[in-house]
Amino acid sequence: MLQPNLRATAPRLDASLHAAATVNDLFEAIAPVLVEDGATFAFDGALEKRHARAIWIWLARDVGPDLLDSAGRDPGVGGLEAIAPPLLARAREIVAAARPGSDAELRLKAQIGAGHAWDRVPVMLGALKCLPLFGKAIAFGRAINAIEDESALIAALESMPRHDAKLSALLMMAAMGQVAAPGRIVLAAISIAGGETETALERAGFSPLVEAILAQAQNLVPHIRQTGVFADIDLACRAIERFHRLLSAVNVYVELTHQGRWSSTIGGLIRSASADLEPRLRQLPSDVNRSLRRARDAADRLDAEGLLAALNGVYLLGAVRECRDSLALNEAFDEAWVHAGERLEFHLTRTMDALRETPGDTILAERLDVGIKMAEVRFGADYADALRTGRDAAIRRSSGG
Repeated sequence: MLQPNLRATAPRLDASLHAAATVNDLFEAIAPVLVEDGATFAFDGALEKRHARAIWIWLARDVGPDLLDSAGRDPGVGGLEAIAPPLLARAREIVAAARPGSDAELRLKAQIGAGHAWDRVPVMLGALKCLPLFGKAIAFGRAINAIEDESALIAALESMPRHDAKLSALLMMAAMGQVAAPGRIVLAAISIAGGETETALERAGFSPLVEAILAQAQNLVPHIRQTGVFADIDLACRAIERFHRLLSAVNVYVELTHQGRWSSTIGGLIRSASADLEPRLRQLPSDVNRSLRRARDAADRLDAEGLLAALNGVYLLGAVRECRDSLALNEAFDEAWVHAGERLEFHLTRTMDALRETPGDTILAERLDVGIKMAEVRFGADYADALRTGRDAAIRRSSGG
C-alpha cells in the first residue's frame, strides 16, 4: 500500500523543489515591482517578497509544473517570460472558479499560505503579464530625468497608459523607481488633470502614479530602520533623502483630502520612519560624549566602535536636518542638534589642547580626526578646516617641522 503513494508524491516533491529553485529568477524578472516584506500599506503596483515567493511556488508547483519543466532547470528571466502567457491562462481559470467563501477558495488559500498572499494573487498575475513591459517602463522613468522642457515632460507622461488602473499601477511603480525628481512628474500630472486636488488626479487616472510614489517611499523604511554599529549609514542617509523627495512630491503639490487614503498613508509612513529614527537621535549626545572622552582612571584607549556609532549618528542627524518636513522629529532633532553640538565642541577643544601638549599621541590624533568629521556635519566645513589646521600644526611641532 505504501509504494503507490510514494510514486504518486514523487513528482509533486520534484515540482516543489524546481519551483523553489527558480524563485531568484522570478525576483529578477519582477524586481521593478518587488518590495521588502512587512509593508503596512498594500498597493496594486507593489508585491512583497514573501507573497511573491509563496504565489510563485503555487503557480510553478500546482498550476504549471510542466511549463516550468519545459523552460529547463535554470530558466532565467527569458524562460519565465516565455512560459508566462500559458501559465497566466491556467491561473486565471483556477482563480475565477474559486468563488469567495467556497471550498475551492479555501483550498487555494491553504496551498499558497503566507498570510494574505491569496489577496495578492491578482498583483502577481499582473506582474507576470507585464514582464515584457517592465523594460519600457524603466526606460521611460530614466528618460524623464533627461527631459528639461515642461511641455515635453507633460507629453511624455500623457503617453503612459492610464485606462487600465491595474496595469498602470505596475508600470508606474517600475518607472518611479528611476525618477530622480518625482515632484516634476507630479506637477506634470496636475497640469494634465487640470487641478491639484486628490479628486482631480483620481479622475484623470493618476491614482496609480501617486500610489507608486507612496509605495516607493514605503519601501525605503527598512533601509532607514538599519541599526547597529556596522549598519550601512550611507544607504540609510540616502534612503532618508529619497523618502523626503518622494513624500514632498505629494505633500507639497497635491491638495490632499482630509483623512483620505493618501493623507492617511503619508501620515503612517512618516510615523513609521520617525519612530525608527527618534531613539537614535536621542542617543546621539551620549554617544558623542562617550566616544570622545578620555579614560580617567586607566590607560587611554581608542573606542573604535563608540566612535563609529557616534559618527554614524551625526551623519543621520545631518540627513534628518535636510528632511525635517517629511518627518515627525522636531523635538528630538532640536535636542540632539543642540546637546550633541555642545558635547562635540567641548571634547574637540579638550582633545586639541591635549594634542598640543602631547603631539605624538596617536590615540588623541585618531580621536580628533573622527571628531573633526563629526564637526564638519554639525558646524560646517570652515569650522572643520580650522580644526584640521590646528591639528596639522600640532603634529608638525612633534616632528620638529
